[in-house]
Amino acid sequence: FVRCQNHKHFICNFNATLLISVLPPLLLIEFVLGVLGNGLALWIFCFHLKPWKSSTVFLFNLALTDFMLNFALPFRAAYYFSGASWGFGNAFCNICLFMLALNRSGSTIFLMVIAVDRYMRVVHPHHPVNYVSVTKAACGAAVLWLFTISLTAHTLTIPWKNTTYCESFIVQTEPSVRLTWHKTVFIFSFYMPLAVILYCTFQIIGHLRGRPLAQHPQTKRALCFITIVVMLFIICFLPSNIIQLWIWFKTQELPKNIPLSEFCANLEDLQTAFYITIILTYLNSMLDPLVYYFSSPAFKNICRRALHQAKVTVESSDRKIRETGSQLDPLPTNKRVAILIIWSSFYQGKTVLEV
Repeated sequence: FVRCQNHKHFICNFNATLLISVLPPLLLIEFVLGVLGNGLALWIFCFHLKPWKSSTVFLFNLALTDFMLNFALPFRAAYYFSGASWGFGNAFCNICLFMLALNRSGSTIFLMVIAVDRYMRVVHPHHPVNYVSVTKAACGAAVLWLFTISLTAHTLTIPWKNTTYCESFIVQTEPSVRLTWHKTVFIFSFYMPLAVILYCTFQIIGHLRGRPLAQHPQTKRALCFITIVVMLFIICFLPSNIIQLWIWFKTQELPKNIPLSEFCANLEDLQTAFYITIILTYLNSMLDPLVYYFSSPAFKNICRRALHQAKVTVESSDRKIRETGSQLDPLPTNKRVAILIIWSSFYQGKTVLEV
């Protein structure tokens, strides 16, 4: 339905039937897998991956950004499950929207920094920036956090007037300054990092392919790492950004060409597609552990050891159960076989010695 503020200003509230059935299970799956993957990553970073390097600082902050997102996903799932009706209060709605926006911008920015870090280490291995201390890298990460928060803090001040609606992307005929800024940040925090990541990728590929050690395992690992970063970035963030740009364009053009009464109906399918593709941005938090896994052999080895220990624990438990069962058996298998042979021999009028 449409809420009309005046005869020229429309705010569209779309039918959420499809979203109600599709989004809650996807959000819950992303929540569970995101908590497991990023929780494991943080555990490895904090307790097992030592000593840290400057690149480790940026990977840790990416994992922290993704882990923070998981606090908001169950509430978003409950929101759509309740028919797009928010029941947790206006202040908490703004906090959840802030967490979602912070994750989107933070993930793209830290992925960009990780790609630049890998570019500098591969293409310019002797540059002084590659020898930055962990302390200076942590200070740089803190500056990036402050920059990201400054871009997304406006979501904490969205006014809600007696409504159960909790969305930061609103379609209206006359966008407010806050909405324009929100969409600008959304698009800027994708296309600017995308350009940087693609530049770093092509430079790394061109540099490594021109070397005689192109088939060296370390070279292949660097190519695999940067390829994963690019693929995750494009898969998770490109669809929603393309649709949001198209919505923004249509919002500017439609009021000039159609009656205002048909404005919302012409954008309903696009807005539904946008909310479905925005789920892919949350998928990024579930897939980022692949970046950590391929970032260094040390992280990969720790993961393998942790999984191997879990497997060994399960196998040893099964072995103990079997051994306990055999000990509790009052008549082991070899004794049962001997008794059967004796019984069969007597039945045939013979003894075991005669056989």
